[in-house]
Amino acid sequence: MLLLDVTIVMVALPDMERDLGASFSQLQWVTDAYALSLAALLLTAGSLSDRFGRRLIFAIGLGIFTAGSALCGAATSPEMLILSRAGQGIGGAMLFATSLAILAATFVGKDRGIAFGVWGAVTGIATALGPILGGAITTGLDWRGIFYVNVPIGAIALVLTFILMSESKAPYARRIDWAGMITFTGGLFALVYAFTEAGETSWTNTTVLWCFGAAAAALIAFGIIEWRLREPMFDLDLFRVPTFLGGSIAAFCMNGSMFAMLLYFVLYLQDQLGYNAFEAGLRLLVFSAVTMVAATIAGRLTERVPVRWMIGPGLLLVGIGLFAMMGLDAQSSWTHLIPGFIVAGLGAGMVNPPLASTAVGVVSVDRSGMASGINNTFRQVGIAVGIAVYGTLFSSKIVGSLEQSLDDTRLRDDVPEIAKAVTAGDQKILVEKVPADLRAGASDTIATAFTDGLNTLLLISGVVAVVGGLASFALIRSKDFVQAE
Repeated sequence: MLLLDVTIVMVALPDMERDLGASFSQLQWVTDAYALSLAALLLTAGSLSDRFGRRLIFAIGLGIFTAGSALCGAATSPEMLILSRAGQGIGGAMLFATSLAILAATFVGKDRGIAFGVWGAVTGIATALGPILGGAITTGLDWRGIFYVNVPIGAIALVLTFILMSESKAPYARRIDWAGMITFTGGLFALVYAFTEAGETSWTNTTVLWCFGAAAAALIAFGIIEWRLREPMFDLDLFRVPTFLGGSIAAFCMNGSMFAMLLYFVLYLQDQLGYNAFEAGLRLLVFSAVTMVAATIAGRLTERVPVRWMIGPGLLLVGIGLFAMMGLDAQSSWTHLIPGFIVAGLGAGMVNPPLASTAVGVVSVDRSGMASGINNTFRQVGIAVGIAVYGTLFSSKIVGSLEQSLDDTRLRDDVPEIAKAVTAGDQKILVEKVPADLRAGASDTIATAFTDGLNTLLLISGVVAVVGGLASFALIRSKDFVQAE
């Protein structure tokens, strides 16, 4: 349910944009508010679960997530939807932080590896189902249905939590690190806000510069606080374990590459090529179905194949797939994306199942809550920062392309407004305002600007994935994994 709410929302974003009158930056925040609140509170949720009980925190998180879903469905403005998504993220943080820790405390030996494999396979299935389910619900009913569907499922899961799940706590739980939580949350929010605002205004905007400064100060303060504490929320010593460091980098790069790009694939399919939500989800199924199949196979291989030989090659395949999708132009159709979707899907499926074990597999069970929280934090920071950075680069590239195309026309002074309309998905309305004899040329100019922006993002996200793959090869080692007693 948690992972579905990352991808299921993607195909509904253009409908939310039109229904609520949201801007491009608000559209980014619908996704980033969820990922950011997840990332900011995962570590604190891990500490809470170690102290008060993992099942208890899991159940509370499930209740908050379900209530947040109901509020998202009832949203009447972009601001209400963004705040409700943040509420979902708070509940999601409690669920994410405890899920792997509960598995680590419940299973040992070979069963533990199988449990992690199943958990990873479920992430692949959720990724696969998200776009098609989101498209079907949005097209057949309404975008609000993608949130309301969580309510009965959440209620059933809450009952099953108390019936089937046993309680577990850390033998010696850490104190709650409130100073660390505040500085980390503030630093992340300021960083993502700065990137998003830069796309709306400019890199030299006073607010943007102040936010970057505040983010740097808060994150440096967070590092100093954690370094000086005897019982830190974020144990920096874990990064001395090469496998833990490699797994964290891989988690950031996986979500910061392909999964952050899903938003821009959806905008291309719906706003540029004119498909509805279901048709867009059906086309994204090429990627997600391959991911699901590959993740299922990878889950079974987790106990037999060293994780570095799954995570490293998987991320390299993701990068190759993103590079293969470059070369889009105004005449391209969605079939141009198919080879890249297949290759990237294979890679993503290889990465997810073993990635789960790189966090909790290198620490003792009593530290598993913190370890899984850190790993999932890097995942969510990857997608939040990725979407924000890509949005800024996307807007800048569209402006640059339009300035070049319209430099010798009377529209050159209107480039900022035209670019804002393009990123907001108003291409058709924009073209209809142009005199009939100029519409074909205007349509090509806008399509070229859009695909120029997307090609830039494909290049950068591909580099991010390749860097993650190389880091995984260099850092992840089998000897770092501890055998559970």
